Amino acid sequence: MEIVSLIECKDYEYNKVRACIKKTFDNLGGIEKYISKGESVLLKVNLLMKKRPEEATTTHPNFVKALAEELIEYGAKVIIGDSPGGPFNAKILKGIYKVCGYEEFAKDLPVVLNYNTNSVEISNNDGLILKKITAIEVLKEVDKVISVSKLKTHGMMLFTGAVKNMFGIVAGLEKAEYHVRMPNNIDFSNALVDICLVSKPILSFMDGIVGMEGAGPSGGDPRDIGVVIGSTSPYHLDVAATTIVGIEPTKVPTIERCVERELCKGNFEDIELKGDDIKNFILNDFIVPEIRSLDLLEGKIPKFLRDILNGLLQPKPVFIHDKCIGCSDCAKNCPPRVIEMVNKKPIVNLDECIRCFCCQELCPVQAVEIHRPLLMKLLAKL
Repeated sequence: MEIVSLIECKDYEYNKVRACIKKTFDNLGGIEKYISKGESVLLKVNLLMKKRPEEATTTHPNFVKALAEELIEYGAKVIIGDSPGGPFNAKILKGIYKVCGYEEFAKDLPVVLNYNTNSVEISNNDGLILKKITAIEVLKEVDKVISVSKLKTHGMMLFTGAVKNMFGIVAGLEKAEYHVRMPNNIDFSNALVDICLVSKPILSFMDGIVGMEGAGPSGGDPRDIGVVIGSTSPYHLDVAATTIVGIEPTKVPTIERCVERELCKGNFEDIELKGDDIKNFILNDFIVPEIRSLDLLEGKIPKFLRDILNGLLQPKPVFIHDKCIGCSDCAKNCPPRVIEMVNKKPIVNLDECIRCFCCQELCPVQAVEIHRPLLMKLLAKL
């Protein structure tokens, strides 16, 4: 059995958040059960891009500050880091730390904001898809890792949680290569599980105080949820989190892969809930995107029809030129390089598009929408 702790927290007032983090550690058995005094701990946060805390795209700074301060008072050394979407360099990191509110609180605490942009190759003999991973070097410089994710929807993976959060240990633009190599969401979700396994987070925390619904992970809308989630397992944490927002856990590709690989059961049979009653948090009207893959048709119709439908019914990115500011972030971060800037506006070659939706994920002004054919939405309900 793995523990999942649920503590009610309605807002980001620092003392409230700190108290909830402390309760979470208590529910998980205490910090000393997982970390020795003097050990270094990487808080692997979600810093996808430059977004203000109130936009609910990144792990809130007060959540991270409270977690860091709890660890520091215990006697651990804390490093905070992530490899955001796009290039991985010190200038970009500095801008993200500043806009996301981390630079400010780091002035008050003996924490280290990671600026090491070197990478290191890690063997992953137990990996199903990835036998080696090019990871950020700081991962190998710490004693322990804690996943500190944000509760959000995701256009490609339906939900981004504790498991997918660890994708950020992959160094810089290497993430784009993974998208190109694995456009199929079964392979990609298996790769995400491989990455989480090799990262070995000892604990997982999720900022579910204000989450994101709709066109996540960056273009959706903030949604009050009011919960701090912690677990001894990222796989089981995601099962609880998806249940809270009304998503059947096994409809999420990463959770489905975890069930197949016997990392969790995808339900509450192998979970010990502690803290507040999960029924107090469940939302029945949380807006989630339709998942983008047509793999759900496999075994339901003949292969030749499935191949035709795969060609006709794929969702596609639609660029809203009236909102576009011509920054070219979509083109720069497109894994298959199929977006061309024409008169400072993006034009995409849909024949070569792999539907990873990095363009939508990393657009700073939400000028990219994902169009899903009506028939595909109907098929998704099969």
